[in-house]
Amino acid sequence: MSSLDHIDRQLLTRLQDEGRITNVELASRVGLTAPPCLRRVRALEESGIIRGYHADIDPQKLGFAITVFAMVSLKSQAESDLKAFEDHVSTLPQVRECHMLNGEIDFILKIVARDLQEFQAFLTSRLTPAANVASVKTSLTIRTSKQQPGVPLDE
Repeated sequence: MSSLDHIDRQLLTRLQDEGRITNVELASRVGLTAPPCLRRVRALEESGIIRGYHADIDPQKLGFAITVFAMVSLKSQAESDLKAFEDHVSTLPQVRECHMLNGEIDFILKIVARDLQEFQAFLTSRLTPAANVASVKTSLTIRTSKQQPGVPLDE
């Protein structure tokens, strides 16, 4: 972050807020002309700071009424077992996020489902019986009051 100048931080802030902004509009908002703006954005992409672009889709409008956080403990924390679990989770489209934790819980997963029955079927057929899983504790979300992608950027 320290190697980024004020313009780079402005570009990142604008793109985090409006990923579909045109290069011309982005350049105007940060005080550049279009060609240097595009060069800077491409440099941020090539460096891996910008990992990609996506649409923010409302899961409920597509019938995914349930969001669950699952805390998964494994029997073994050997690197090969951790990697095997991550590989398994990567094949499960219902799992939208997977984070390895330190402490009692090894992983926390964000899972979406159309309803409780679909989630229960997923839990009992795909997650709990997975190799090396010791326990799964789940919490169903009641509501989401904040969901903000990215990171806070000082301008």
